[in-house]
Amino acid sequence: MRITELLTKDTIQLHISSHLKNGVIDELVSVLDQSGKLQDRDEFKKAILNREAQSTTGIGEGIAIPHAKTSAVKAPAIAFGKSEEGVDYESLDGAPAHLFFMIAATEGANQTHLEALSRLSSMLMDMDVRKALLNAGTKEEILEIINAHDGEEEETPAETSAPGGKILAVTACPTGIAHTYMAADALKAKAKTMDVNLKVETNGSGGAKNVLTQEDIESAVAIIVAADTKVEMNRFKGKHVIEVPVAEAIRRPEELLNQAMKKDAPVYKGGEQGKDSDNGSEKKQKSGFYKHLMNGVSNMLPFVVGGGILIAISFLFGIQSASPDSPEYNEFAAILNTIGGGNAFYLMVPVLAGFIAMSIADRPGFAPGMVGGLIAATGQSGFLGGIIAGFLAGYVVLGIKRLTKNFPPALEGIKPVLIYPLLGIFITGVIMLQFLVEPLSALNTGIQNWLDGLGTGNLILLGLILGGMMAIDMGGPINKAAFTFGIAMIEGGNLAPHAAIMAGGMVPPLGLAMATTLFKKKFNDNERKAGIAAYFMGASFITEGAIPFAAADPFRVIPSIVTGSAIAGALTMFFGIGLPAPHGGLFVFPVVEGNPFLYLLAVLIGSVITALMVGFLKKPVK
Repeated sequence: MRITELLTKDTIQLHISSHLKNGVIDELVSVLDQSGKLQDRDEFKKAILNREAQSTTGIGEGIAIPHAKTSAVKAPAIAFGKSEEGVDYESLDGAPAHLFFMIAATEGANQTHLEALSRLSSMLMDMDVRKALLNAGTKEEILEIINAHDGEEEETPAETSAPGGKILAVTACPTGIAHTYMAADALKAKAKTMDVNLKVETNGSGGAKNVLTQEDIESAVAIIVAADTKVEMNRFKGKHVIEVPVAEAIRRPEELLNQAMKKDAPVYKGGEQGKDSDNGSEKKQKSGFYKHLMNGVSNMLPFVVGGGILIAISFLFGIQSASPDSPEYNEFAAILNTIGGGNAFYLMVPVLAGFIAMSIADRPGFAPGMVGGLIAATGQSGFLGGIIAGFLAGYVVLGIKRLTKNFPPALEGIKPVLIYPLLGIFITGVIMLQFLVEPLSALNTGIQNWLDGLGTGNLILLGLILGGMMAIDMGGPINKAAFTFGIAMIEGGNLAPHAAIMAGGMVPPLGLAMATTLFKKKFNDNERKAGIAAYFMGASFITEGAIPFAAADPFRVIPSIVTGSAIAGALTMFFGIGLPAPHGGLFVFPVVEGNPFLYLLAVLIGSVITALMVGFLKKPVK
């Protein structure tokens, strides 16, 4: 069957008038209804909106393919619409959509219809086709373009041959019509250009095609499962499996293939893991704590690295070079410090929380997560508060989605632009302000009072405590309490506590940087690269350089850095070191009271202990 038997002049609308997603859907549903393709207009629209609620069909590159398979369809058909101005369709790339193909499939669509629909999906991966459709001025031109590229007898190979290990992939979307085949074609096209040996199984409406054999699976380097619906997973037990929504394979096939080639994925253990359920994507949200956390960490990392190094460079002009009241003031150094500390670091925790929430609840979770993270940051609850805010916002938005899933179809369009952000931000903000910020503030005050009570009677014990406190939350309330205590001691003429504090604050990033050098197999590529930046941040007393590592593996990393920092703090007290400068790391070692080489030795010992503990506790990355 030719695609133009499904797409006819009657189902083409050259000029979409609406500027809203819901309006576009309404216009195309009307086109199909008026051409006699639907049994029940309202039921069909409801099916379209239900598909959109699972994940947007705005695949990027200016294309949206809303689709549904339902008994409300009288005859299989495709409606086409074009908007020259573009419509905010919540596309994956955030760009406006200009070309719209609405696919209407009958409940019992036969194989020839499904093959034609899958060919349309594959055809739209061709940039030349998209450009030609965008420039077409008549319905006849639209049909000519589709006909010219509708190679009905041609079939894209399911497997690309190349030297090296084989990568396998499975693609599946809830309706098995559009995204399934577009994801497969995107992976195959990219594999061909990358010279990667790839085989793809498609789980479409017509059943699974090119099914992966046991021999394929045994010889595979890794398996990419790009699916929003049930996929048989237990066959992949013991293999490296990358699980992503089907749209991710369309959007970033190269990243997924590179990840698979490097085996940068957990080994699938079978059982309840992954998508072995009829509601696979929801189960993944419930059991994907590590995935959600890593999504936040990976997006936060550039802010930590970029901001931290800019602050470190500013110290080259003098420790107080960013302060207008200091004789060392340098305008360029102040700019560096403002960009790095006042802006990049300021965004660090909100970005962490925002992307954790987005991983859980898709785009509607992002704004509540960012706001919750900002409340955590301004409330001095640090990265731990940001993690709490991210998960809180994500699951709040999921709850809102469930509560509003039975809203009338007419209200579907306002949910992502009004209901989700309004209620998500409000509920997350109230919980953060009422139940998190104030308790952490009280904790901060209590810790400072406790430190004041310790005095300086037992300096080594005090150094042990202060050093450990600097590492436990790396910029959070406990870290800030110790730092504030150190500043107060300097003002009172006691320079020893702050020496322990700075040593304790330098050890986490330095120790983790050493660990990435000494134990490379225990870290992924991104972490090893971050380790290089961590050397600079540790040397500059920027404890936040350790946050990405701690957030990714808190139960192994935090005990290691606290131990190393505590020992470094105790050693500075034992060596009789005093520090008159509040900040600066290695840059202020020449001005310490006592032997600066012994001070350096204390930091190095603490860093080596941290590196060794991390190296022994962490498992190799597979």
